[in-house]
Amino acid sequence: MSNIRDLLIRGSKKVIGHYRLLLASAKDEEERELYRSRIEREQRLLDELHGRFLDRFAA
Repeated sequence: MSNIRDLLIRGSKKVIGHYRLLLASAKDEEERELYRSRIEREQRLLDELHGRFLDRFAA
């Protein structure tokens, strides 16, 4: 199960990195907001993955 979680974490980090590159080259505020919202969504998923992992050790 840990391998799947690690894969998801790496994937989320990679997606965030791609969106940051797109954000840096965005042409207008609408495009920047789109990328910011996608980064925030992906960060929430990443935080959830980390949280579930930490909850296992707290129990």
